[in-house]
Amino acid sequence: MDWEQIESIGDEHIPGSADTPLRDDAFEMDDNTKIEQIAAHFKEIMHIMGLDLNDDSLKGTPHRVAKMYIKEIFSGLNPANKPDVKLFENKYQYKEMLVEKDIELYSNCEHHFVPIIGKAHVAYVPNGKVVGLSKLNRIVQYYAKRPQVQERLNIQIANELKQLLETEDVAVVIEATHLCVSSRGIKDTSSSTVTASYHGVFQQEAKKNEFLNYTK
Repeated sequence: MDWEQIESIGDEHIPGSADTPLRDDAFEMDDNTKIEQIAAHFKEIMHIMGLDLNDDSLKGTPHRVAKMYIKEIFSGLNPANKPDVKLFENKYQYKEMLVEKDIELYSNCEHHFVPIIGKAHVAYVPNGKVVGLSKLNRIVQYYAKRPQVQERLNIQIANELKQLLETEDVAVVIEATHLCVSSRGIKDTSSSTVTASYHGVFQQEAKKNEFLNYTK
């Protein structure tokens, strides 16, 4: 795709796979090498913009950015960082929905690499097994720590929960503000984006509404 095509597309979202687009060799390079190479490239970007890299405030920035990319905000790209989630017997025989709401979510738009900030609400109905509550948060954070589009993020979280909990009875709602909308482009600071993924019993209107009432 050339620059003219990219400009014609503008800020439009291009539909893609529910899987994060990764090359087959994405993890052949170790993290330290990735940090070293990203730092070198980011140093060149700063140089092109005219910044003085001899300044005390800026000289460490390329390494800081590179380390942040690999170890923090994009750490969810690496399957080695996937949370180790253990299930437990549902000894209480709890059979109603379990809702974890207002999970803080920090991601980054894959189109401009600027933050997506919001909250996720997740729910499931136990099918013989339950999971520790903090693990639901960790799953959300794992998939958020990638270059993302919100629709894909919503689907990835829901699919992971279905597979992990061995049940179709899963719901995920995300409400987020995209800085690619609020800090650049149209600069709309008042809008937010809501996506939802309902499966199993949550496709029933009554169960869906019950879940949504809990998230208010």
